[in-house]
Amino acid sequence: MKEIKVLGTGCANCKATVKLVEEIAKAKGVEITLEKVEDIQKIMAYNIMSTPAVVIDGQIVHAGGIPAKGKVEGWF
Repeated sequence: MKEIKVLGTGCANCKATVKLVEEIAKAKGVEITLEKVEDIQKIMAYNIMSTPAVVIDGQIVHAGGIPAKGKVEGWF
């Protein structure tokens, strides 16, 4: 099971990223735990400068804007 965190303050792009990750994981039959991190202090701890950002199993895999569908598919 992959542990995924989407970092962002709740903007439309952040919400779209959460939805995209959920949809692709479900379509590929991959079990995930998905956490939406909106606390600015927790986001700053990852040392990223733009959101939304995606963290998989502790590794930052994307930052800034909605990731491309093909990129998300590659994570699974």
